Amino acid sequence: MKKFFTLSLGCLFVILAIIFFVVPGPSIIFGLAALMCFSFYYPKARIYLKKLQRIFRNVCYRLDKVK
Repeated sequence: MKKFFTLSLGCLFVILAIIFFVVPGPSIIFGLAALMCFSFYYPKARIYLKKLQRIFRNVCYRLDKVK
């Protein structure tokens, strides 16, 4: 039951990310939330989540240097 709820919540976040990709909105946040939900049960999603976190961290460091 817990796995079903987590995966259906991840699917909902994917749908919201696609909708907000078309209309203005926080699609990146919903995409990250979907990856987080899927990473509990799928190791491949965990790999993608870690890569995306690393990319965001590097971008934040670069933005801090610009100031």
